[in-house]
Amino acid sequence: MITITPTAVTATIMTTEPALLLMQWLSPAYPVGAFAYSHGLEMAVADGHVGDSATLSDWLCDLLAHGGARSDAQLLACAYRADTPEDLAEIDAIARAFCPSTERLRETDLQGAAFCQTTADIWGDTLAALTYPVALGRASRLHDLPLDLTLGMYLHAFVSNLIAAGQRLLALGQQEAQQRLAALSPQMRAATEAALAGTLDDLHGASFAADIASMRHETQYSRIFRS
Repeated sequence: MITITPTAVTATIMTTEPALLLMQWLSPAYPVGAFAYSHGLEMAVADGHVGDSATLSDWLCDLLAHGGARSDAQLLACAYRADTPEDLAEIDAIARAFCPSTERLRETDLQGAAFCQTTADIWGDTLAALTYPVALGRASRLHDLPLDLTLGMYLHAFVSNLIAAGQRLLALGQQEAQQRLAALSPQMRAATEAALAGTLDDLHGASFAADIASMRHETQYSRIFRS
């Protein structure tokens, strides 16, 4: 029979709190409206670049290695490490300038503003209207959450949201969608490690198809997503 002491229980609760808080922040129930954005995926499907689960996985791999997921992770890490309001403001300005289209800017701006407002209302944090990854990085620093855990869970939420978008746009069942998400774990881990080791000098983007898709989505005639 195993006896659990109060000390052991307290330690367990303390070590799980960061994960629980991040789960709440990155949950689909947290009112940032992530479900309304496809990050250009809707246009990619309409153009035939993404047509099944395999090409969706390829698309997401590129975003994690070279695109918006990778750059968001680096911006989040830099925001977490920012020591002054001026440094944070500079990182946020770079995040806005790095958006390749009006819709991508709106995507990160509106989600970030909603995250800041909700988090301030619930926990009393002082958060200006920041872009989404910058806001999450700053909030995680204020709550002393581990940066590696924050990055990993942010990327998981990013990819999960786009897989959910793929389910609405493609013939992609729930089980296969979850298989695809699980299979992308190494790429998410690699993006996390790169962001942990990087600085603003390592910020880059080379997913031209995704960037062009987000630009073309602005004039897509029939659509269900805002980006």
